[in-house]
Amino acid sequence: MNLTTAVLLGIVQGITELFPVSSSAHLVILQSFFPDFRQPGVAFDVVVHLGTLAAVIVYFRSEIWNMAKSILPQNITASPPETENDFRAARKLLALIIIGTIPAAFFGFLFQEKIHAIFDSARMAAFFLIITGLLLFFSDRVGSTPRGEKEMNITDAILIGLAQSVALLPGISRSGATISAGVFRHINRTASARFSFLLSLPTICGAAILESPYLKHISPQEIFSYTAGFLCAALAGLVSLKLFFLIIRKARLKYFAYYCWALALFTLLVKSYFF
Repeated sequence: MNLTTAVLLGIVQGITELFPVSSSAHLVILQSFFPDFRQPGVAFDVVVHLGTLAAVIVYFRSEIWNMAKSILPQNITASPPETENDFRAARKLLALIIIGTIPAAFFGFLFQEKIHAIFDSARMAAFFLIITGLLLFFSDRVGSTPRGEKEMNITDAILIGLAQSVALLPGISRSGATISAGVFRHINRTASARFSFLLSLPTICGAAILESPYLKHISPQEIFSYTAGFLCAALAGLVSLKLFFLIIRKARLKYFAYYCWALALFTLLVKSYFF
């Protein structure tokens, strides 16, 4: 894999992981158009996903720090009432994230090899991309969604977590599925998006640990390309996060659905007639 390919795929991963359009589908589809692209297992995919993980950590550093502080006993006993309330909210959010992570961890471990097999098919990725579009389109038709993060409960976390587990399939957008699940639960779009991205932290970490054996097979000659892919994914991801929260307050999710359908149709047509 050359440097140009690594940079291009890293940028695409950074943009599409954080927009609800399925980064896995984009990687599978684009990689299929590069005959010389090779990776040991899913090593490159792991590296660029770690890049977007770094972007999410930087963007949500305050929330992550608050959750970390909230589980320290000395902070609870020595804090004024208003801070204690903040810590309770942070602990609740942390608990919901842990609960929401369990389904993806369970199904990812149980069906790891079968999921890998699907990643070899651009047509399957395109098919699942159509489903992502349907999720986004119908979630956009949900009426008023007044609930925020403070009103979220265990049922919300479980259902959003199940949606995230479905996103293990290439073409099912992780952010699209989880944000849509939140909206279907009448959680407002901004709160759904924030919870979705925070939920991605343990999920991506867990997936990276599960797939880490592939990393040792990266050849010394490709280390620079992999590093470039990581950095491009991180930088593109950080820009995408800032842009996404501006868009989601004003734009409708159905526009992302139209994009998913257009990309899926293009892929199926090209693969049918030219490959």
